[in-house]
Amino acid sequence: MIHQIFNNNQLVLASASPRRVRIFQMLGLKFVIKPARIDEAISTDNPRKLVITHATQKAKAVADEFDSSVCVVGADTVVYIDGKILGKPENHQQAITYLQMLSNKKHAVYTGICLVRGKKIVSGWERTYVYFDQLSPADIEDYIATGEPLDKAGAYGIQGYGSQFITKLTGCYFNVMGFPVHLFNQLLKEFS
Repeated sequence: MIHQIFNNNQLVLASASPRRVRIFQMLGLKFVIKPARIDEAISTDNPRKLVITHATQKAKAVADEFDSSVCVVGADTVVYIDGKILGKPENHQQAITYLQMLSNKKHAVYTGICLVRGKKIVSGWERTYVYFDQLSPADIEDYIATGEPLDKAGAYGIQGYGSQFITKLTGCYFNVMGFPVHLFNQLLKEFS
């Protein structure tokens, strides 16, 4: 069990994401939150490479601030549709554009996770397919008015108001929230 692995070891989450914090709490983990400050520019059109690169940069940046006995976890999530990577929308108009792109289509959500302890580094990625219902302009405006889309990759949250637009998903629900728990468990087995 994940919570037993970290029973006596210090764990640091290199993220201030409320969703990741909630997942760590749900898993019964005791951890420190230390957000990484990195440039999260979209520098490639390969979503797998991008999320692993960002997760690794986050974990390494924070690991430098702790001793080698501490395990630092970095993560990054993006939405991928029609050959485009969607991060967090920069403003209201970009949120509208993202939601219009997702309307009545299937897209992929990618999350990369990286674990760093001392010189040991393990990373991996997860992909989940999400299917959206048709969104009217009023649906989009009403949803953006909630404020929920503005701090989430692809401009929606599966765990909140955005759930009403999702008709189906194939893969890990927690991946769409921003932290695939099963992948984390698998990486911990490699890491130990």
